[in-house]
Amino acid sequence: MKFQILFSILLTSVVLSCKNDNPKPVKDVESKTTPEVVLVFQNKGHELVYNMVQNVGDYSKLSKKKDVVYTYTYETPDGQTDISTEKYIFDGELSYGAYSTHQRTLANLTGLIEQGYDGETYWLKQDGNSIEDEASLKKVAFNRPTNFYWFAMFQKLLDPGVNYEFVEEQIIDDNTYNIVKVSFESNNDEPKDIYQLYINKETNLVDQFLFTVADFGRMDTPSLMKVKYEKIDDLLIPTKRQYKRSNWSAEESELPWIKVSWTNIKFNNNLSQSDFEK
Repeated sequence: MKFQILFSILLTSVVLSCKNDNPKPVKDVESKTTPEVVLVFQNKGHELVYNMVQNVGDYSKLSKKKDVVYTYTYETPDGQTDISTEKYIFDGELSYGAYSTHQRTLANLTGLIEQGYDGETYWLKQDGNSIEDEASLKKVAFNRPTNFYWFAMFQKLLDPGVNYEFVEEQIIDDNTYNIVKVSFESNNDEPKDIYQLYINKETNLVDQFLFTVADFGRMDTPSLMKVKYEKIDDLLIPTKRQYKRSNWSAEESELPWIKVSWTNIKFNNNLSQSDFEK
């Protein structure tokens, strides 16, 4: 499904419209006054997601930071831990991760593990030596875009090809939520991930969401992710996360939580293409 967004600029009684998946202001270059831009959404779910993204900071605001460096920590209930230094350039979605601890990611390898995506190629090094086996590089091809996506997830919910559906309003733990289902168009009929966002009506933030992992065939039983935010510069970043298997009613199971944290987040580090090359 594609969304049609109309932009009406009331200047000289001329109405302009454009078709896109996401709202973008239309400017009259000859006007000396600020035009009034009216965004019209096809459905309520799209509007709720758009407003939430403006609250945390959209991709335009994120990309103005140029790049980011942070520490990624992933802890499973049985004590397995990954700790990596992550580096991204937002233009082109270049991605690098240096794993000082990797008890669950490529645990068969020892020493420092470096993964990278330079805009064209995925690569892997162990203690500075290239690893070329197909199975390991396939894991890199999953990890690099996945880690990048989690960091920029809310901003990327306004990407082209995203479908939105308002589900219902629901009260959970004395908070009222607008629930929106988000799905993605597929060009090859392969299953795509599904997200179900719980947008807090008071704060206009996603306190929790359900998600599937299509790459591992986990489409019927979602996981429940709960997040806490930290304000960094002018962005709200969900730096504390915990998740476990759930159901489509977002009921918490008795399973222990998997915990993820992002710390030492720094933007504008003057990273270059060479920082992401093998």
